[in-house]
Amino acid sequence: MSIEKSEGGLGRRDLLKLSAAAGVAVAGASLIGNKPVLAADELSLKGKRIAISATGTDHFFDLQAYNAQIEEVKRLGGEPIAVDAGRNDGKLVSQLQTLIAQKPDAIVQILGTLSVIDPWLKKARDAGIPVLTVDVGSTNSINNTTSDNWGIGKDLALQLVSDIGGEGNIVVFNGFYGVTPCAIRYDQLVNVVKYFPKVKILQPELRDVIPNTVQDAFTQITAILNKYPEKGSIKAIWSAWDIPQLGATQALTAAGRTEIRTYGVDGSPEVLQLIADPNSPAGADVAQQPAEIGRTAIRNVAKLLAGQTLPRETYVPALLANKTNVGEITKKLGIG
Repeated sequence: MSIEKSEGGLGRRDLLKLSAAAGVAVAGASLIGNKPVLAADELSLKGKRIAISATGTDHFFDLQAYNAQIEEVKRLGGEPIAVDAGRNDGKLVSQLQTLIAQKPDAIVQILGTLSVIDPWLKKARDAGIPVLTVDVGSTNSINNTTSDNWGIGKDLALQLVSDIGGEGNIVVFNGFYGVTPCAIRYDQLVNVVKYFPKVKILQPELRDVIPNTVQDAFTQITAILNKYPEKGSIKAIWSAWDIPQLGATQALTAAGRTEIRTYGVDGSPEVLQLIADPNSPAGADVAQQPAEIGRTAIRNVAKLLAGQTLPRETYVPALLANKTNVGEITKKLGIG
Protein backbone atom coordinates (compact mmCIF):
# COMPACT_ATOMS: atom_id res chain seq x y z
CA MET A 1 0.00 0.00 0.00
CA SER A 2 1.45 3.32 -1.05
CA ILE A 3 1.49 5.87 1.78
CA GLU A 4 2.26 9.39 0.72
CA LYS A 5 3.89 12.18 2.69
CA SER A 6 1.84 14.97 4.18
CA GLU A 7 2.33 18.57 3.20
CA GLY A 8 4.64 19.03 6.16
CA GLY A 9 6.95 16.33 4.82
CA LEU A 10 6.28 13.71 7.51
CA GLY A 11 5.81 10.28 5.95
CA ARG A 12 3.12 8.07 7.42
CA ARG A 13 5.26 5.08 6.55
CA ASP A 14 8.14 6.45 8.64
CA LEU A 15 5.92 7.40 11.56
CA LEU A 16 3.93 4.17 11.62
CA LYS A 17 6.50 1.52 10.69
CA LEU A 18 7.48 0.90 14.32
CA SER A 19 3.85 0.22 15.10
CA ALA A 20 3.59 -2.23 12.23
CA ALA A 21 6.77 -3.97 13.37
CA ALA A 22 5.64 -4.17 16.96
CA GLY A 23 2.20 -5.52 16.10
CA VAL A 24 -0.47 -6.37 18.61
CA ALA A 25 -0.56 -9.47 20.80
CA VAL A 26 -3.25 -11.72 19.46
CA ALA A 27 -6.10 -13.21 21.38
CA GLY A 28 -5.63 -16.74 22.58
CA ALA A 29 -2.00 -16.36 23.61
CA SER A 30 -0.54 -19.45 25.22
CA LEU A 31 -1.78 -20.13 28.72
CA ILE A 32 0.63 -21.39 31.33
CA GLY A 33 -0.46 -23.91 33.91
CA ASN A 34 -0.14 -27.42 35.19
CA LYS A 35 -2.83 -28.78 32.89
CA PRO A 36 -2.55 -29.04 29.11
CA VAL A 37 -3.92 -26.10 27.17
CA LEU A 38 -7.40 -26.87 25.88
CA ALA A 39 -8.18 -26.47 22.21
CA ALA A 40 -11.10 -24.22 21.31
CA ASP A 41 -13.34 -27.17 20.46
CA GLU A 42 -12.61 -28.79 23.85
CA LEU A 43 -13.88 -25.86 25.93
CA SER A 44 -17.10 -26.31 27.87
CA LEU A 45 -19.26 -24.37 30.30
CA LYS A 46 -21.78 -27.18 30.73
CA GLY A 47 -23.57 -26.79 34.06
CA LYS A 48 -21.98 -23.37 34.70
CA ARG A 49 -23.79 -20.10 35.37
CA ILE A 50 -21.83 -17.15 33.99
CA ALA A 51 -22.80 -13.59 34.93
CA ILE A 52 -22.26 -10.89 32.30
CA SER A 53 -22.47 -7.31 33.59
CA ALA A 54 -22.52 -4.49 31.04
CA THR A 55 -22.16 -0.82 31.94
CA GLY A 56 -24.35 -0.08 28.91
CA THR A 57 -25.12 -1.37 25.44
CA ASP A 58 -25.98 1.82 23.58
CA HIS A 59 -22.62 1.95 21.82
CA PHE A 60 -21.60 -0.36 18.95
CA PHE A 61 -18.62 -1.81 20.87
CA ASP A 62 -20.58 -2.51 24.05
CA LEU A 63 -23.54 -4.14 22.31
CA GLN A 64 -21.36 -6.32 20.10
CA ALA A 65 -19.25 -7.54 23.02
CA TYR A 66 -22.30 -8.13 25.25
CA ASN A 67 -24.28 -10.12 22.68
CA ALA A 68 -21.23 -12.16 21.67
CA GLN A 69 -20.63 -13.13 25.30
CA ILE A 70 -24.20 -14.30 25.78
CA GLU A 71 -24.03 -16.35 22.57
CA GLU A 72 -20.65 -17.86 23.48
CA VAL A 73 -21.79 -18.94 26.96
CA LYS A 74 -24.77 -20.69 25.36
CA ARG A 75 -22.59 -22.24 22.64
CA LEU A 76 -20.33 -23.72 25.30
CA GLY A 77 -23.31 -25.19 27.15
CA GLY A 78 -23.52 -22.70 30.00
CA GLU A 79 -26.28 -20.47 31.35
CA PRO A 80 -25.70 -16.71 30.89
CA ILE A 81 -26.99 -14.29 33.52
CA ALA A 82 -26.79 -11.05 31.54
CA VAL A 83 -27.56 -7.60 32.93
CA ASP A 84 -27.28 -4.15 31.35
CA ALA A 85 -27.02 -1.06 33.59
CA GLY A 86 -27.96 1.38 30.84
CA ARG A 87 -25.11 3.79 31.71
CA ASN A 88 -26.49 4.27 35.22
CA ASP A 89 -23.80 3.83 37.87
CA GLY A 90 -26.32 3.31 40.65
CA LYS A 91 -28.03 0.55 38.68
CA LEU A 92 -24.64 -0.96 37.81
CA VAL A 93 -23.69 -1.22 41.49
CA SER A 94 -27.08 -2.67 42.37
CA GLN A 95 -26.77 -5.28 39.62
CA LEU A 96 -23.31 -6.29 40.79
CA GLN A 97 -24.63 -6.70 44.33
CA THR A 98 -27.41 -8.94 43.02
CA LEU A 99 -25.02 -11.01 40.93
CA ILE A 100 -22.72 -11.56 43.90
CA ALA A 101 -25.68 -12.75 45.97
CA GLN A 102 -26.59 -15.24 43.20
CA LYS A 103 -23.11 -16.82 43.41
CA PRO A 104 -22.51 -17.57 39.71
CA ASP A 105 -19.51 -19.60 38.65
CA ALA A 106 -17.86 -16.43 37.29
CA ILE A 107 -18.60 -12.76 36.64
CA VAL A 108 -17.49 -10.91 33.52
CA GLN A 109 -17.66 -7.10 33.76
CA ILE A 110 -17.76 -5.09 30.52
CA LEU A 111 -16.28 -1.59 30.90
CA GLY A 112 -17.12 0.81 33.72
CA THR A 113 -15.52 3.61 35.71
CA LEU A 114 -12.97 1.90 37.93
CA SER A 115 -13.76 3.88 41.07
CA VAL A 116 -17.40 2.81 40.77
CA ILE A 117 -17.06 -0.88 40.00
CA ASP A 118 -13.80 -1.91 41.65
CA PRO A 119 -15.10 -2.18 45.23
CA TRP A 120 -17.77 -4.58 43.98
CA LEU A 121 -15.36 -6.60 41.88
CA LYS A 122 -13.34 -7.02 45.08
CA LYS A 123 -16.42 -8.14 46.99
CA ALA A 124 -17.07 -10.73 44.30
CA ARG A 125 -13.55 -12.10 44.55
CA ASP A 126 -13.72 -12.07 48.34
CA ALA A 127 -16.89 -14.14 48.00
CA GLY A 128 -14.94 -16.71 45.99
CA ILE A 129 -16.41 -15.75 42.62
CA PRO A 130 -13.84 -15.51 39.79
CA VAL A 131 -13.93 -12.07 38.17
CA LEU A 132 -12.89 -11.44 34.58
CA THR A 133 -13.27 -8.19 32.70
CA VAL A 134 -13.48 -6.55 29.30
CA ASP A 135 -11.66 -3.22 29.05
CA VAL A 136 -11.30 -2.83 32.82
CA GLY A 137 -7.85 -2.39 34.39
CA SER A 138 -8.70 -3.77 37.83
CA THR A 139 -6.37 -5.63 40.16
CA ASN A 140 -9.44 -7.64 41.18
CA SER A 141 -9.78 -9.08 37.67
CA ILE A 142 -8.06 -12.40 37.03
CA ASN A 143 -7.96 -11.64 33.30
CA ASN A 144 -8.86 -8.58 31.24
CA THR A 145 -9.69 -9.12 27.58
CA THR A 146 -9.10 -5.99 25.57
CA SER A 147 -7.36 -4.41 22.63
CA ASP A 148 -3.80 -3.20 23.07
CA ASN A 149 -4.79 0.32 24.08
CA TRP A 150 -1.17 1.45 24.34
CA GLY A 151 -0.72 0.51 20.70
CA ILE A 152 -4.09 1.99 19.73
CA GLY A 153 -3.28 5.32 21.39
CA LYS A 154 0.17 5.52 19.88
CA ASP A 155 -0.89 4.53 16.36
CA LEU A 156 -3.81 6.98 16.29
CA ALA A 157 -1.63 9.80 17.61
CA LEU A 158 1.06 9.11 15.02
CA GLN A 159 -1.54 9.10 12.25
CA LEU A 160 -2.92 12.43 13.46
CA VAL A 161 0.51 14.05 13.74
CA SER A 162 1.45 12.81 10.29
CA ASP A 163 -1.76 14.08 8.71
CA ILE A 164 -1.31 17.61 10.10
CA GLY A 165 2.34 17.81 9.10
CA GLY A 166 3.64 17.84 12.65
CA GLU A 167 2.24 21.23 13.61
CA GLY A 168 -0.99 22.96 14.55
CA ASN A 169 -3.67 23.17 17.22
CA ILE A 170 -5.71 20.09 18.09
CA VAL A 171 -8.94 19.86 20.06
CA VAL A 172 -9.20 16.97 22.51
CA PHE A 173 -12.22 15.35 24.16
CA ASN A 174 -11.17 14.02 27.58
CA GLY A 175 -14.32 13.27 29.54
CA PHE A 176 -13.75 9.69 30.65
CA TYR A 177 -10.25 9.49 32.08
CA GLY A 178 -11.61 7.21 34.82
CA VAL A 179 -12.28 4.53 32.17
CA THR A 180 -9.03 2.61 31.73
CA PRO A 181 -8.88 2.36 27.90
CA CYS A 182 -9.73 6.05 27.50
CA ALA A 183 -7.02 7.02 29.97
CA ILE A 184 -4.39 4.90 28.22
CA ARG A 185 -5.27 6.28 24.78
CA TYR A 186 -5.17 9.85 26.05
CA ASP A 187 -1.83 9.33 27.78
CA GLN A 188 -0.39 7.90 24.58
CA LEU A 189 -1.58 10.95 22.65
CA VAL A 190 0.19 13.21 25.14
CA ASN A 191 3.32 11.04 24.97
CA VAL A 192 3.49 11.34 21.19
CA VAL A 193 2.62 15.04 21.02
CA LYS A 194 5.39 16.02 23.43
CA TYR A 195 7.93 15.04 20.75
CA PHE A 196 6.27 17.42 18.27
CA PRO A 197 6.63 20.86 19.88
CA LYS A 198 4.67 22.57 17.13
CA VAL A 199 1.58 20.52 17.95
CA LYS A 200 -0.53 22.10 20.69
CA ILE A 201 -3.51 20.64 22.58
CA LEU A 202 -5.95 23.52 23.03
CA GLN A 203 -7.05 24.26 26.58
CA PRO A 204 -9.41 23.73 28.19
CA GLU A 205 -9.95 20.24 26.88
CA LEU A 206 -13.52 19.29 26.03
CA ARG A 207 -15.53 16.80 28.09
CA ASP A 208 -17.53 14.25 26.13
CA VAL A 209 -20.69 13.03 27.82
CA ILE A 210 -23.13 10.09 27.94
CA PRO A 211 -25.96 10.15 26.88
CA ASN A 212 -26.52 12.52 23.94
CA THR A 213 -22.86 12.19 22.97
CA VAL A 214 -23.26 13.07 19.29
CA GLN A 215 -25.43 16.11 19.89
CA ASP A 216 -23.19 17.39 22.70
CA ALA A 217 -20.03 16.98 20.61
CA PHE A 218 -21.73 18.79 17.72
CA THR A 219 -22.59 21.71 20.02
CA GLN A 220 -19.15 21.92 21.61
CA ILE A 221 -17.30 21.81 18.30
CA THR A 222 -19.61 24.41 16.77
CA ALA A 223 -18.71 26.72 19.67
CA ILE A 224 -14.99 26.04 19.19
CA LEU A 225 -15.23 26.83 15.48
CA ASN A 226 -16.85 30.17 16.31
CA LYS A 227 -13.93 30.88 18.65
CA TYR A 228 -11.37 29.88 15.99
CA PRO A 229 -12.96 30.99 12.70
CA GLU A 230 -9.78 31.17 10.61
CA LYS A 231 -8.95 28.14 8.49
CA GLY A 232 -5.75 26.59 9.77
CA SER A 233 -6.34 27.73 13.36
CA ILE A 234 -7.38 24.16 14.21
CA LYS A 235 -5.91 21.16 12.46
CA ALA A 236 -7.54 18.13 14.12
CA ILE A 237 -10.03 16.87 16.69
CA TRP A 238 -9.24 13.80 18.83
CA SER A 239 -11.46 11.63 21.00
CA ALA A 240 -10.80 8.39 22.92
CA TRP A 241 -13.81 6.74 21.25
CA ASP A 242 -15.60 7.45 18.02
CA ILE A 243 -19.09 8.65 19.00
CA PRO A 244 -17.75 12.14 19.91
CA GLN A 245 -15.84 11.90 16.62
CA LEU A 246 -19.16 11.39 14.83
CA GLY A 247 -20.66 14.54 16.35
CA ALA A 248 -17.49 16.53 15.69
CA THR A 249 -17.41 15.40 12.06
CA GLN A 250 -21.02 16.43 11.57
CA ALA A 251 -20.28 19.87 13.08
CA LEU A 252 -17.31 20.40 10.76
CA THR A 253 -19.37 19.48 7.71
CA ALA A 254 -22.21 21.78 8.76
CA ALA A 255 -19.78 24.67 9.26
CA GLY A 256 -17.90 24.09 6.01
CA ARG A 257 -14.66 23.44 7.93
CA THR A 258 -13.78 20.16 6.30
CA GLU A 259 -10.08 21.05 6.26
CA ILE A 260 -10.04 19.90 9.91
CA ARG A 261 -9.65 16.15 10.46
CA THR A 262 -11.26 14.02 13.20
CA TYR A 263 -9.81 10.95 14.93
CA GLY A 264 -11.30 8.32 17.23
CA VAL A 265 -11.39 4.68 18.31
CA ASP A 266 -13.79 1.73 18.03
CA GLY A 267 -14.73 1.19 14.38
CA SER A 268 -18.42 2.03 14.54
CA PRO A 269 -19.85 1.38 11.05
CA GLU A 270 -21.17 4.93 10.63
CA VAL A 271 -17.75 6.41 11.39
CA LEU A 272 -15.96 4.05 9.01
CA GLN A 273 -18.43 5.09 6.33
CA LEU A 274 -17.45 8.73 6.89
CA ILE A 275 -13.76 7.88 6.64
CA ALA A 276 -14.49 6.18 3.33
CA ASP A 277 -16.07 9.40 2.04
CA PRO A 278 -13.27 11.47 0.44
CA ASN A 279 -15.22 14.67 1.15
CA SER A 280 -15.70 13.92 4.86
CA PRO A 281 -13.38 15.39 7.50
CA ALA A 282 -13.24 12.03 9.32
CA GLY A 283 -9.55 11.21 9.15
CA ALA A 284 -8.94 7.92 10.94
CA ASP A 285 -10.50 5.50 13.39
CA VAL A 286 -8.94 2.52 15.13
CA ALA A 287 -11.38 -0.35 14.64
CA GLN A 288 -11.62 -2.82 17.48
CA GLN A 289 -13.18 -6.28 17.20
CA PRO A 290 -15.74 -6.18 20.02
CA ALA A 291 -17.53 -9.42 19.20
CA GLU A 292 -14.24 -11.31 19.18
CA ILE A 293 -13.24 -9.59 22.42
CA GLY A 294 -16.50 -10.77 23.98
CA ARG A 295 -16.10 -14.34 22.75
CA THR A 296 -12.47 -14.43 23.90
CA ALA A 297 -13.44 -13.32 27.41
CA ILE A 298 -15.93 -16.18 27.70
CA ARG A 299 -13.43 -18.70 26.36
CA ASN A 300 -11.05 -17.48 29.04
CA VAL A 301 -13.73 -18.14 31.64
CA ALA A 302 -14.02 -21.71 30.35
CA LYS A 303 -10.26 -22.15 30.47
CA LEU A 304 -10.07 -20.81 34.01
CA LEU A 305 -12.86 -23.07 35.25
CA ALA A 306 -11.08 -26.00 33.59
CA GLY A 307 -8.03 -25.30 35.71
CA GLN A 308 -5.91 -23.29 33.30
CA THR A 309 -3.82 -20.33 34.42
CA LEU A 310 -4.70 -17.17 32.49
CA PRO A 311 -2.43 -14.28 31.54
CA ARG A 312 -3.16 -10.97 33.23
CA GLU A 313 -4.41 -9.56 29.91
CA THR A 314 -5.47 -11.06 26.60
CA TYR A 315 -5.18 -8.78 23.58
CA VAL A 316 -7.37 -8.95 20.49
CA PRO A 317 -5.93 -7.15 17.44
CA ALA A 318 -7.25 -3.71 16.42
CA LEU A 319 -6.98 -2.20 12.93
CA LEU A 320 -6.17 1.43 12.09
CA ALA A 321 -8.51 2.64 9.34
CA ASN A 322 -7.60 5.79 7.42
CA LYS A 323 -8.55 7.37 4.10
CA THR A 324 -6.20 5.05 2.25
CA ASN A 325 -7.08 1.65 3.69
CA VAL A 326 -10.62 1.95 5.06
CA GLY A 327 -12.12 -0.25 2.34
CA GLU A 328 -9.68 -3.04 3.18
CA ILE A 329 -10.32 -2.67 6.92
CA THR A 330 -14.13 -2.75 6.68
CA LYS A 331 -13.87 -5.82 4.48
CA LYS A 332 -11.70 -7.58 7.10
CA LEU A 333 -14.21 -6.66 9.79
CA GLY A 334 -17.12 -7.92 7.69
CA ILE A 335 -19.00 -4.62 7.92
CA GLY A 336 -18.04 -3.08 4.60
